[in-house]
Amino acid sequence: MSPMIKSLLSTRAGYGLTVLRIFVGIVFAAHGSQKLFGWFGGGGLAGTAQWMESIGLAPGTLMALLSGGTEFFAGLALIIGLLARPAALGLSIISLVAIFSVHIHNGLFMANNGYEFALALLGGTVAVMLEGAGKLSADRAIAN
Repeated sequence: MSPMIKSLLSTRAGYGLTVLRIFVGIVFAAHGSQKLFGWFGGGGLAGTAQWMESIGLAPGTLMALLSGGTEFFAGLALIIGLLARPAALGLSIISLVAIFSVHIHNGLFMANNGYEFALALLGGTVAVMLEGAGKLSADRAIAN
């Protein structure tokens, strides 16, 4: 295995990060399924595209596909711990876009549609980027 691939898949994290990675992955996969498929009360691709356009993220369909696809598939990748660092990078970017395009002007707290939830998810994804997927992960199984 090449040193670059091995460093991408390596992890120095334990079981705690495994738990964090799985829960953050579940949240993102669920959010992505709302955007893409309309599951869990979401708007589906058409509704999400319309909303994206309304907040200035155009073209709406492309933005809905990119954000929903990243949330869904990278969320699944976090759940199983496969290519967790690249998945976490994509989800970190999604979180930053959400914070600065939707929530920042509402303050911190969720009661006012603030950025606290997106910030917490960002913290989880940054931790995965820094530490790797953890002991119970496909990445660790492949790298060893």
